[in-house]
Amino acid sequence: MQGNRHWVGSWAAAPAPAEGVVGFNNHTIRMNPRISLGGERLRVRISNAYGNRPLAIGAARVALRDKGAGIVPGSDRKLTFGGSDGTAIAAGAVQFSDPVELRVPPLADLAVSIHLPGEVLANFQITGRYARQTNYISPPGDFTRETVMPVGNLTDQWFFLCGVDVLAPSEVGGVVALGDSLTDGNISTIDAFCRWPDQLARRLNERGGRPIGVMNNGLGGNRILHDLRGDSGLRRFDRDVLSQPGVTHAIVMLGTNDLRNRWAKPEEEVTGEQMIAGLQQMAVRAHSAGIKLIGATLTPFGNETFMANAWNPTREKHRVTLNTWIREGGAFDGIADFDAALRDPQIQTQMREVDDCGDGLHPSDSGYCKLGDAIDLALLD
Repeated sequence: MQGNRHWVGSWAAAPAPAEGVVGFNNHTIRMNPRISLGGERLRVRISNAYGNRPLAIGAARVALRDKGAGIVPGSDRKLTFGGSDGTAIAAGAVQFSDPVELRVPPLADLAVSIHLPGEVLANFQITGRYARQTNYISPPGDFTRETVMPVGNLTDQWFFLCGVDVLAPSEVGGVVALGDSLTDGNISTIDAFCRWPDQLARRLNERGGRPIGVMNNGLGGNRILHDLRGDSGLRRFDRDVLSQPGVTHAIVMLGTNDLRNRWAKPEEEVTGEQMIAGLQQMAVRAHSAGIKLIGATLTPFGNETFMANAWNPTREKHRVTLNTWIREGGAFDGIADFDAALRDPQIQTQMREVDDCGDGLHPSDSGYCKLGDAIDLALLD
């Protein structure tokens, strides 16, 4: 807290082990997060959560994005760490930059450039997450200062970048979206900002009133009870919810991947009661930290083609059990009925065709936006 102001997360990406990455060696990464809250002072968070050795940062900068790998001239700001241009982030740790003065409007696109001066091998366990938007990797060299960065490769992942915070008045709150690929926005159109937290951020900005930052900590494949890609929801709850700057609310949509049991391990076949126990623990932990927790019901996946044999009548029974408890159990401070928003009234084990991306599991762009529309904004007041 600085006087009557405090830091609030305006954008976030849940750290996870990066996939399909060869590594880096004297490269600059320019990534383009779209923030939710505007402000005049901001800071950036960089994570080495899954690294097994220190991560060397040679230089880092933030600016307003222009187009492609370009930035708006005059908006470039150097990021420092304890006053130094570079830093080394310990294995498993996160580092906050020093604050910089940069006036940014709500829903602005930023460009965060990070130079990795040394060799960062894939077996270093690079921290990343799928972005559903285009980011840029340079040829070898430090190009953080370039107005238009030369591009060696494109990527659809966030690497190491895990948060952008703005200094905001004390009444400003923050909501974390905790979920799996349906929160991460998998299969949605790249660079179209159709994830339901994007739609929620647009609605909050349009309504006026109390500003709320939106932090999307969805993680593809995530489960309540067991690790898959990255930590389970229960394991990452402290890092990805409780420790987020300025968080006042969280919306949790987890359980679909618990039911689907991708690796078909008998010991990981779950029941509705087991998932309920996990979500109850999240509610207790949120309330102990003074955070209001909103429970989102699980959308149907009865005709899924993404993974064979993901759905069966027993798993559907457990989904219904969980959704009934979310609606009626009283553990949450509010309900977002995502199931009701997308299910086909004629075949309630499936999404409506118009809201289905085509795999029976992930929504279409319009379906994702309907999830963002299904959240009662009054729950965030």
